Amino acid sequence: MNSKNKGLAITLPVFMSFFVMSFVDLVGIGVDRASADFNLSATLAQLIPSAAFLWFFVLSVPVGILQDRLGKKKTLNAGMIITALGLIIPFTVYTFGTLLAGFALLGIGNTIVQVSANPLLVDVAPDNRASSYLSFSQFVKSVGSMLGAPLAAFFAAQLNDWKVLFIVFGVVSVISVAWLASVSIEERKIESQQATMGSAFKLLGNQYILLMVLSIFLVVGIDVGMNSNSGQFLMGQLGMDKVLAESGRSVYFFGRMLGTFGGALLLTRLSSRKFLLWSAVLSIISILAFIYNPSQEVAWGLIFIIGLGVANIFPLVFSITVERYPERANEISGLMMMAVSGGAVIPPLMGWLTDSIDVAASMYVLVACAVFIMFASLYAIKKK
Repeated sequence: MNSKNKGLAITLPVFMSFFVMSFVDLVGIGVDRASADFNLSATLAQLIPSAAFLWFFVLSVPVGILQDRLGKKKTLNAGMIITALGLIIPFTVYTFGTLLAGFALLGIGNTIVQVSANPLLVDVAPDNRASSYLSFSQFVKSVGSMLGAPLAAFFAAQLNDWKVLFIVFGVVSVISVAWLASVSIEERKIESQQATMGSAFKLLGNQYILLMVLSIFLVVGIDVGMNSNSGQFLMGQLGMDKVLAESGRSVYFFGRMLGTFGGALLLTRLSSRKFLLWSAVLSIISILAFIYNPSQEVAWGLIFIIGLGVANIFPLVFSITVERYPERANEISGLMMMAVSGGAVIPPLMGWLTDSIDVAASMYVLVACAVFIMFASLYAIKKK
């Protein structure tokens, strides 16, 4: 086997883990379908993303410590096995309780996968290709995120059971585990101090780091909030058909996918801090336009633009924070991963507002999140 083929044999199963990583985005489909199947209130339905994303706060640093002992590949495979279990349970026994349990396992598995997949990909990438490999990994993840809605609609129409999607993705997870286990990967050992809960939380006394961590918390809230509420908004406010409304999140993920690639090109010419500012501004304007939009056709375009605006905020916030405090990269990474738990907090708040007022009112939570990120980006520009 030549070196090129050997490289592909190692990298392809790692890239496949990013496809498995996308399965957590099924929370949006879960909200829409479970709301109809169990006649749930908006508040109860939004417990689904909470059940999945809560685990990022609880497990991110402990998984990092465990990974240091077990190795990245073994940890990653453990995460994908738990992901498969989370998908199979609600397919086998479908109640609201088992659905929550399934998404909880999906969240636990996804936390483990996210903690281990990125550093393992860096290990298998050539020294001068790590950034491009990481960019492509986000493309793979976006493909998986976009497939959820149309596949659910297909299985519902052809087999009268949208939950077949769970078993299909569960089988893909198992195949990914077997594929990754079959290859030998030489993992790099990093001689640096391991991040701990204590050392990480101490950094929150630094105002700059605190604002950046909160920005991660809120941008994940925007992302999961759009995923889990856009379908309800399109159906409730614009009277859109269920299948079309659910497909709106695929348009959002398509916008995110293109936004990531466009951002990579623009960042060769633009300041990362200014790009963060304009991303936040675009997010504010497009979400407000989405709320006040009277047309179904325009709504699709606005969802796409929201995806473009949000696409680069997470990597920008992460990179400018580590760039400013490179000696604390481990602790910052742990805090950023814990902040992904914003996906467990923002959607229930939106669900409560939907039940208390209406679904349009809940979308203002996303506007508030984007406004905070805008002010955080101005602070980052000032402190450069």
